[in-house]
Amino acid sequence: MKQWVLGVALVLTGAFGAGPVLAAGGKIAIGVAEFKNESGAGWWRGGVGWELSGMLSNELGSSGNFTIVERAKLDKVLEEQNLAASGRTRAGTGAKMGKVTGADYLVMGTVTSYEENTQSTGGGISFKGISLGGKKSDAYLAVDVRVVNTSTGDIEFSRTIEGRASGGGVAVGVYRGGFGGNLASEKNTPAGKAIRAALVEISEYLDCVMVERNGCESEYQAKESGRRERTKKSLKLD
Repeated sequence: MKQWVLGVALVLTGAFGAGPVLAAGGKIAIGVAEFKNESGAGWWRGGVGWELSGMLSNELGSSGNFTIVERAKLDKVLEEQNLAASGRTRAGTGAKMGKVTGADYLVMGTVTSYEENTQSTGGGISFKGISLGGKKSDAYLAVDVRVVNTSTGDIEFSRTIEGRASGGGVAVGVYRGGFGGNLASEKNTPAGKAIRAALVEISEYLDCVMVERNGCESEYQAKESGRRERTKKSLKLD
């Protein structure tokens, strides 16, 4: 009788959308696919897509709420299903992806916009090739994020996340962002800071909608509404 009651409770919990099902240990098993680029970002080169994937994986892992699936377990299945191109699993293969990789969910990110504006502020000096002051740079990054349920192939969460940063002259101190590889030279630049801001925001968004689910969703809905309004104002419609 107790087993029957427990079974009914589990069915009802799933039926009424209590949120993502937690893996053993109370954590969601999540994988992060290679990021894609649809922007004109000059810093995008070589293996940057996987570098961003690794950086986001580190952010998600540091929250303590997710179990991160290693890239090696994702590569083959992602290639078979052509997720990088289609953004969704083929019919009937979702369960296979979850079983093979051990991931409950797969996160996909696409950089859709990057803008950088550098302005002269005057008073800059240069000594032995090192410029101090005299310039102010602003960077903006937009990332389209989708979270796929590996059991169903459905996109359960999607949002455009923005990252902004500004700076000028030579950065003081060490910017600790885990940058390496092709992005190593960007860690102290406005571009690097905008990237980190976007990755942290993505991590916090996923933590909110997949784990916390305590009303924090309204904050991100407000941000999304604001982004859409800014986008509409920037468009010139006849």
